Amino acid sequence: MEKKIIDLNKSVYELCSSDDALPEILSELGFTDITKPGMLMTAGRFMTLPKGAQMKKIDLSILKEKLIEKGYDIKE
Repeated sequence: MEKKIIDLNKSVYELCSSDDALPEILSELGFTDITKPGMLMTAGRFMTLPKGAQMKKIDLSILKEKLIEKGYDIKE
């Protein structure tokens, strides 16, 4: 299985646009609003994963760890 890369400098919108499975994964990790209609198109366009994690009070190191477990490489 080829590893997918998550660039923490890209917006959530950009990341989810290039990976159809990512919105569901992020929702499971605490980004529950990402599945609401319109949220990805509005807030997702300027929100990065580090900013979103801080806003949702999700530990960024745990978020990275879970994404790695799901087969992603993290680019900072």
